[in-house]
Amino acid sequence: MRFDRIEFMASYGTSNQLPASSLPEIVFSGKSNVGKSSLINKVFNRKNLARVSSVPGKTITVNFFKGDGVCFVDLPGYGYAKREKTEMKRWAELMEAYFRTGRKIALVIQLLDMRHEPTDEDMMMLDYLHDAEIPFIIALTKCDKLNKTETEKRREELKTELEGFEEVPMIEFSAIKGTGVEELKKYIVECSD
Repeated sequence: MRFDRIEFMASYGTSNQLPASSLPEIVFSGKSNVGKSSLINKVFNRKNLARVSSVPGKTITVNFFKGDGVCFVDLPGYGYAKREKTEMKRWAELMEAYFRTGRKIALVIQLLDMRHEPTDEDMMMLDYLHDAEIPFIIALTKCDKLNKTETEKRREELKTELEGFEEVPMIEFSAIKGTGVEELKKYIVECSD
């Protein structure tokens, strides 16, 4: 797969706008401010493919990118407390429509901030992916922000926090240092064939 062959296709803000699924889809999912845009930009070695914002909860649309025989999908972040109730309802409808309309989801890359215990929303998302039998891996973002001792401590804590998900591949990722990029690419290629 050519990771340099990717282009923005379109953004959709409501469930009835979502296009039919024609290509296998690789999906990026995670809470607001987990580093999703930074991860996408790093994997595709592009500075502004996905817009990075200092304001959490900025991505409120489902963003589609056309790749080399595959479609990449950037889902809006969840768990941002300052959103209006109407906005939260629209987000929930959008997510439900995305996941429940028979799309060709080849892989979900579920992002978790390695520095912190997974939130209730993170766990709900993991449970949903597991129960719906959607293939997924976990990218543990911002691993560069931990020193060696903190990293070891978090690895141990995650064993308990993510009990029941031991079989799910977990990749430590840093958009700054490039940690985990090649491993993520390997899973993307495997799932798109």
